[in-house]
Amino acid sequence: MTQKTPAKTRGPQRTTRQDWIDAAMEILISEGVAQVKVLVLAERLNCARSSFYWYFENRNDLLDSLLDHWQSTNTAAIVAQAQLPAKTINAALANVFKCWVDKGLFDSRLDFAVREWARRSDTVRRALDISDAARLDALAGMFARFGFAAGESAVRARIVYFTQIGYYALDVRETSEQRMARAVDYLFCMTGQHPTEAEISDLAVNAGLHID
Repeated sequence: MTQKTPAKTRGPQRTTRQDWIDAAMEILISEGVAQVKVLVLAERLNCARSSFYWYFENRNDLLDSLLDHWQSTNTAAIVAQAQLPAKTINAALANVFKCWVDKGLFDSRLDFAVREWARRSDTVRRALDISDAARLDALAGMFARFGFAAGESAVRARIVYFTQIGYYALDVRETSEQRMARAVDYLFCMTGQHPTEAEISDLAVNAGLHID
């Protein structure tokens, strides 16, 4: 006797728009944009493929939503952290450092998935360029608020940003102790000002680290 294939039990009433976006992001990160397909997503969500069209006009609509999510999380987080009130430039930079350790603020895997996607899409490349510029502008503005000249602010912003992107690209592995010790030195090298004990303590709190 031939067994029947179980019917898909999920549908638009049980599968939300966010479910599709979350599943698409997982595939984008783990397998690349080429595998972000309606059929693949429907199988992962155990629902009928037709339910996709309750929430999206087509695949491109979904891909646009992924880009919007990336911009409203990763890029927005760096901009927001750079603009937080702070008494000193070291305290301001410590606020930015929080992005590098709090995955709820900045998802490095998603960032690199988008960068890889940009190699294959001029549209995504333009979106990436715009987001990188916004991040750098926010960091430069942070330095400028503390009296750094415009040119120096721009260069220091690039040093901060490109250093962290390099960490992600090289998949640098550090212990908490190494990270904390180097973060203090990074503050000095990036701002030219030795951090105070209070600034080091704030840095540790933002980074979720402990100091003796």
